Formats: sequence, structure tokens, C-alpha cells
Amino acid sequence: MAAVCWLLIHCLLFASSSAHNDFFTSIGQMTDLLFTEKDLVTSLKDYIRAEENKLEQIKKWADKLDVLSAAATQDPEGFLGHPVNAFKLMKRLNTEWAELESLVLTDMSDVFISNLTIQRQHFPNDDDQTGAAKALMRLQDTYQLDTNIISTGELPGTMVALTVDDCYDLGKVAYSEADYYHTELWMVQALKQLDEGETSSTVDAITILDYLSYSVYQQGELERALEFTRRLLELDPTHQRANGNLKYFEYQLAKQKKVEGREEGEEAEGRGQKGGTRGRPDDYLPERKKYEELCRGEGIRMTPRRQSRLFCRYYDNNRHPRYVIGPVKEEDEWDRPRIVRYHDIVSDKEMEKVKELAKPRLQRATISNPITGVLETAHYRISKSAWLGAYEHPVVDKINQRIEDITGLDVTTAEDLQVANYGVGGQYEPHFDFGRKDEPDAFEELGTGNRIATWLLYMSDVQAGGATVFTDVRAAVWPKKGTAVFWYNLYPSGEGDYRTRHAACPVLVGNKWVSNKWIHERGQEFRRRCGLQEMD
Repeated sequence: MAAVCWLLIHCLLFASSSAHNDFFTSIGQMTDLLFTEKDLVTSLKDYIRAEENKLEQIKKWADKLDVLSAAATQDPEGFLGHPVNAFKLMKRLNTEWAELESLVLTDMSDVFISNLTIQRQHFPNDDDQTGAAKALMRLQDTYQLDTNIISTGELPGTMVALTVDDCYDLGKVAYSEADYYHTELWMVQALKQLDEGETSSTVDAITILDYLSYSVYQQGELERALEFTRRLLELDPTHQRANGNLKYFEYQLAKQKKVEGREEGEEAEGRGQKGGTRGRPDDYLPERKKYEELCRGEGIRMTPRRQSRLFCRYYDNNRHPRYVIGPVKEEDEWDRPRIVRYHDIVSDKEMEKVKELAKPRLQRATISNPITGVLETAHYRISKSAWLGAYEHPVVDKINQRIEDITGLDVTTAEDLQVANYGVGGQYEPHFDFGRKDEPDAFEELGTGNRIATWLLYMSDVQAGGATVFTDVRAAVWPKKGTAVFWYNLYPSGEGDYRTRHAACPVLVGNKWVSNKWIHERGQEFRRRCGLQEMD
């Protein structure tokens, strides 16, 4: 485009600079002007065609986004509750709008460019796009989803497909983290979609095969690495790295075959210096498998005998004046430790008011560093939260009073109401709410003792995922709008109940809003008397 514009300007300048040569005095010279003009017209038409093609691309892109945004803005939270939608939004605003800006920068009006430039500083950045990609892979692992299911949009809710470029970008994110397991999964999916006829203007099979051969080699699969390398060389016989890899892989494979039949250690040695283990890389969470099983609803330890002892009842907390006539609905969710759920405990109007108050103040959720005590963000807690004091609105005060009336615990020493909203793949990995013995200063600044109990209110339904699971006892509680679950974190003796280790599972599809109240020991001396036995 720039070259076409330059040629047009150059021709115009040539014509104007030659005007003083008195072309009219010579027909021969005038004929030169005819060819100059012809070149000008040709250049002008090329410029117009290029502009029309550019505008056609922009128009198609704008029309596509117009339809998408019209549908999305009808139910923004529901739309963004779908993880693929959230990922593609991050990618569009971080990458595709920048490409559009580059496309129109020289021709669009200053008003549009200045407006776009101003708005772009508020757009997601590379970290946001990477975070959304990692969230998709986390969902893939937790819920054992095939890449094709995610790519074709076969998740509950809106059907949204991933393109070849999307799959390739996911694979590149995994590759940058040296996560060759997920690199392979997403590069294979990208290659599959190319083979099925989908086109891409940014990536080709050669590039994808290059990533694939290396990622499977890093996982110790020499034969597949060799297979991908040979396929790459069929497409590009001159590919320098692939030719070098071909010789190396053939050498390592021959070496491996020679040691077959020897002891396992020798056989492993023959796989090459960088041969690894296929599968997900090990991570920092020893209970990962148990946690993810519970999130899928698997491995829950509730026998029929124990189940028969769980009941539902109308509860008035020993004939509390507010609940004698209208008791609340209480349901046993678990027996050891005892976890109860209260149904219809807040109204839709109250929940909407709490969300309205919290939204402008939502910030990335933090955790207390067990060593320094400083609040900091963590990759294992993916949500945003805000704190609401009782004085800020009558609804908050009313909810606090309701918690006190139902639990019988004093909430004046409790922490403010924390409102949390989980993003794409939002989760909070297994943790304790109370301070352990190796964290003696966990809540020292508050001066209200340890967290004796937790009240967790679900303020939205979740289409898929998002359960609260207790990994030690293998229990799971599923979100239900307008209900609250309650449990004690400490025994009556004040010792921590390690059975309450729990986690918020990744949100697969939907938008998860919760609010929680952490109730502390101070003020409970005569409301929940101390027990004499440590584990009583």
C-alpha cells in the first residue's frame, strides 16, 4: 500500500516538475505525457483497488464484530461465562485491534486514530491473553476435555469455535512455559483443522509441524518426532532445522533400539538427552488429582448409610424471635465435618445490590503470605474481590444480622463481607480458612483471634463447574443461587479442623458470584463454649 502511494506521489511530482519544459511545443514530447498520465491512472486505480480491498476487509470484520457484540451485550456476564468467549475477547482486544489499527493508521481520520489510541491503553495486554489461554488449558485438564470439544464449541452454552490461529496461539503459550504436553495437544488440533480445509493467513502446516516435532521429542517420543519431521520436510525439503533434527532423531532412535531388552535404566538412557515423560508436567499441588476428580463429581465419599443420616429441616435457632414464625430451610450437606446449607437465605434484589456495590471496587483477589503476612496475588487464586462494610448500605447490614441470627455467632468481630467474582477458569486451589500453628501471626493485626467459622453465600447459578470441594474428606458442594453454606473451621477446643481444607473449582461455563463472611473467635466465648477435648 505504501509503495503504491509512493509511486502515485512520485508520478505527480514528476509531472509537475517537468511542466516548465514546454511540452506543448513538441508533439513528440507531448506523447510522453500521455504515457505518464496512463501510468498515473494505472497507479491511481491500483491505489483505489487497494483501498477498496482494505475497506472491504475492515467492513467484514466490523460486521462480524457488530453481530457478536450485539449478542454478547444482551447478557454480558452469561456471554463471558463461556471460557472460549473470554479467551477470544482477550485475544481480540490485545492482538486483533492492534492489527486493525496498523491497517488503517495511514488512511483513517485523526479522530478515529486518536480515540483508538486512547482506548487501547485500557485494553488487555499480553499477560491477560496468556492468562486466558492458561485458564482454558486448566479447564481442559480439570474436566478432562478433548481439544476438539473446546475448539468446536461443544461446551454447555453458546457455541463458539476456535480457529486454527486460536489453537496455534494456545500451543505457543504452552510452549513458552515449556509445557510440551499442552503444546502438542493444541498444535495437533491446529494441524487437524488445517488438514480439514480451514485456512489461516498467519500460520502454516510447516510452522505447526516444527513445534510438534520438538514438543513430542521433549516428551520422549522419538518415533513421533521423526514422523512429524519427515512430514515437514515433504512440505519444505530445504528446512534447515528439520534436516538437522531428522539426522539427530534417526541417530537417537537407532541408539534406543540397540538397548532394547536391557534394564529399564539403560533403556531410559538410550532415549536421548532430552527425552522426557509424556503427560501433564508435575506441579506444586500434591492433591491435584483428588482435587480435579472432586470438581468433576468423582470420588465423593458419601456412603448410603451416612447419607441416610443427613436431613432437611425448618430451623429457627432455638426459637429466635425473627425465625419462630418464618424459620429458614436448613439442609445437611456433610456430616464430618458438619456442613449445612441454608436455602432462599437472601433475595434476588439483595444479591443484585451487593453486586452493584462491589463491582466498581473489584480488584484481583489476594492471599496472606504465611511467612511475611503480606497480602499478595497468587496464580492459584483466580478471581476479583471487594470488601463491603456494614455501614456502607442497609442491605450489607441486614445480611450481617441474618448471619448472626442463624449461626448464633457474634459478627461484630468478623471480617467485612467479601464479595468475589470468578473470571475465565476462575478458581481457588485447596486451602484452609483458619491460621495454622505454623502461622501464629496470621490474624494478629485484627486482634480478633482465629477464623472460627465460614459463611459462604452463592449469588449466582453456575452452568458447569465451580463447585466447592473439601479435598480431605472428599466432599463437594455445588453452587445454587440464593443459598449459603456454613461450617466451623475450629474445634470447640480452638484447634484447627484440618478436614475443612477446601477449594473453589474452576468455572467451566458461567459466571460465579459469591460472598463470604469469616467469623472470628473473639465474642464467641459464651456463644460457642470451649471444649475440653482437643478434637471434640
